[in-house]
Amino acid sequence: MHLSRKCFQFAAAVLLGTAAVSAQEAAPAAAAPHNVGSDACAACHDAITTPFAKNPHHALETDKRRGHAGFACESCHGPGSKHADSLAAIDIVNPGKLNADEQNKLCLSCHRNEMTHIGRIAGGHASDGGPGCVGCHSIHGTDHRPMVVHAIADQNKLCASCHPSIWAEFQKPYKHRLAEGAMSCVGCHNPHGSGTETQRVAFANEPACVNCHGAMRGPFTFEHAPVRQEGCLACHVPHGSANPKMLTRHEVRFVCLECHANLPAAQATQGQLGGVPPSFHDMRSPRYQNCTVCHVKVHGSYVDHTFLR
Repeated sequence: MHLSRKCFQFAAAVLLGTAAVSAQEAAPAAAAPHNVGSDACAACHDAITTPFAKNPHHALETDKRRGHAGFACESCHGPGSKHADSLAAIDIVNPGKLNADEQNKLCLSCHRNEMTHIGRIAGGHASDGGPGCVGCHSIHGTDHRPMVVHAIADQNKLCASCHPSIWAEFQKPYKHRLAEGAMSCVGCHNPHGSGTETQRVAFANEPACVNCHGAMRGPFTFEHAPVRQEGCLACHVPHGSANPKMLTRHEVRFVCLECHANLPAAQATQGQLGGVPPSFHDMRSPRYQNCTVCHVKVHGSYVDHTFLR
C-alpha cells in the first residue's frame, strides 16, 4: 500500500511537469516593444506634448528625412508599446533618470560630429559625475526654460548653479564683469568640451582673451615669452582677483620677479628667458617697484626688445 502511494505521487509529478512544459511551449513568445506614435503619448502627456510643439526637436515629428516622423517621442524614449499597455514608468526610457554618460550617448546618437559645439562632449563635463545633457538643456520646455539658453544672465546663472566657488571669484574687487551681465561664461569656455580640462576655447591667449583685448593680439616683432608660451594666465587671474589689473600678485614687481630673478645677470645678457634686473634697479626704491612704468609694452613690442616702447 505504501509503495503504490509513492508510485502514484511520482506519476502525478511527472504528469504535472509535462503539462507545465507543454503550456510553456504553447504560450506565444512575448512581442517585442514597438512604436505607437506620438499621438498615443499625447493622450496622457498633453502637458508635455503641447509645449514640445514649439521645441526645435519637434522637427523630428514632421520631417520624414530624419527617420522619426510621427514618432518624435520614441526617438528618445524608445518604443512605447509596453508602456502604453502597462502605464508603468519602468517600461519606458526616461533620459532624465539616466546617468550622464548614458544621456550623452543618447543625445549624440543624433548630434555626433555636427559642425557645431554640440558635435562631441569632451573635457570636464564628459568626466564621471558630469551634468549630462539634460542637466543644462530643457528638452521638453515644461519648466519655462528654452532648450538652449541664450540670455547672458541666464547662462551665467546656469553655470553658477554647479560652480558656486568660481562664481564667488567674480565678486572680488577686480574681475571680469559677469555679475553685471557684460560677459558670459561661454565667451571663454566651451561647455561641450575642448582640448583643455577647463574647457577653455583655446590654448594660451587666443582667441578668448584677444576677442576683447585686441591690442594684445600681436604678432609682435619682440614677443614677451610668457605671453606666447603660457598666455594671459601667466600674470593674470581670469575670473577675479584682489589685486589691481587682476594680477597674480599685489605688486607688479613681484609678478615680474617670478621669472626675472631666476637666472644670473650674465646669462640674461645673452637673450635667455629670465635674469635679474640691472644693478641700477634698486628694488628698495619706489621708483623701480613698478616695472611697467618704463616697460610699457610688456605684452610685446614692435620696436624694442626691452619693451620700453
